[in-house]
Amino acid sequence: MSVAIIGVITLFVILFALLLLKVPVSYSVGIATIITLLISLPVLPAITTITQQMTTGIDSFALLAIPFFILAGDIMNSGGIANRLINFSKSLVGSFPGGLLYVNIISAMFFGAVSGSAAASASAIGGVLAKRMEKENYPKPFSAALNITSSTVGLIIPPSNVLIVFALASAGAASVEALFLAGYLPGILLGFSFIVLAAIVAVRKKFPKEERVSFKQLWNDFRKAILSILMIIVVVGGIVFGVFTATEGAVIAVIYALVLSLFYKEIQVKDLGKIIIKSSKTVAVVMFLISTSMALSWLFAYNEIPQLISEFMLTNFDSPIMMLLAINLTLLIVGTFMDMTPAVLIFTPIFLPIVTEIGLDPVHFGIVMVLNLCIGLCTPPVGTLLFIGSGVAGVEVSKVVKPLLPFLGVMILVLLLVTFIPQISMFLPGLFEK
Repeated sequence: MSVAIIGVITLFVILFALLLLKVPVSYSVGIATIITLLISLPVLPAITTITQQMTTGIDSFALLAIPFFILAGDIMNSGGIANRLINFSKSLVGSFPGGLLYVNIISAMFFGAVSGSAAASASAIGGVLAKRMEKENYPKPFSAALNITSSTVGLIIPPSNVLIVFALASAGAASVEALFLAGYLPGILLGFSFIVLAAIVAVRKKFPKEERVSFKQLWNDFRKAILSILMIIVVVGGIVFGVFTATEGAVIAVIYALVLSLFYKEIQVKDLGKIIIKSSKTVAVVMFLISTSMALSWLFAYNEIPQLISEFMLTNFDSPIMMLLAINLTLLIVGTFMDMTPAVLIFTPIFLPIVTEIGLDPVHFGIVMVLNLCIGLCTPPVGTLLFIGSGVAGVEVSKVVKPLLPFLGVMILVLLLVTFIPQISMFLPGLFEK
């Protein structure tokens, strides 16, 4: 058995053991990387190499977009934008049976699109709607399951931090602009699929509905929400049309969100300190996670792991369909144990050469990977959104699992559609290429 194979076995055994012991993901990745490198290098060169790779791994102008998008999301979360989007969604669809279910989904699509954060969407939208839905006798576990899964749509509809991370991990094979365009139709498809499932359940369970609002009220709620919705057009449109880069777009998102929140008088200048501190803590966690994951990606390349896996899969899977199913199954398993950012950084260099070898566009694969890993955010044992959504709804995680299953089934169905019908992802990028 070669040193490389021994190394990768050691790496995954240590990594998953640490994760099962509930060691933070960033520390788990860093410790597993160092111990594995010590198999082939002395202590000093191993430590020096890892620290160098961690430093150079985050030395990227494109990564500057992530802290600014996080700050923009936190400003919006505090600035009354979520409430305005919810009120507009309620005016649109609240009069249907189970109307608050659709309000949750559509609000998550809007808010996720302007904040780029599934966690912010789950806490902001769920926090506003949870008590209202409980008051109107919606089952709390079902409401929590809906909020948890619908929050993932914001990771696919741009701007999305994880799509920026994939662009970095692809080493230039997929641009941020193309990934942003590719995310729209899959994201809308996923949101619409949740609406269909919610409608079926609402009719069967005879969920309540809101009173139909007047056109005047609809127009009033739209007028209050339009400036928030326009942020998507300004930021994503500017990036796609080359007016500014993703990083510059993120800065504009911060300025836009700040001006809008101050205009709404939901926050004051004195509140900015707390918001910036909160964002800084989140950024510190995310960037440390990225740095350790980039070191691990380098370790894979050093041991030629991508080449070994690529050779194995191309030799043993003669059908592209079977190969894509195998990759999707692997990512589904990985997503249940690993957070999305390190999973993207670690497995993109492994699987991207394989899928390009069978003719899959890197941009298409980026959407497939992100959509796949979104499922892991909703499942135990690591599922971030599962715990956020359950906490916001005030319900035990164990009680959410059963009503969660139909929504996970819908996500897997959409994943298969996006995987095997490339035009769902590639239609919009194709239009702009022409």
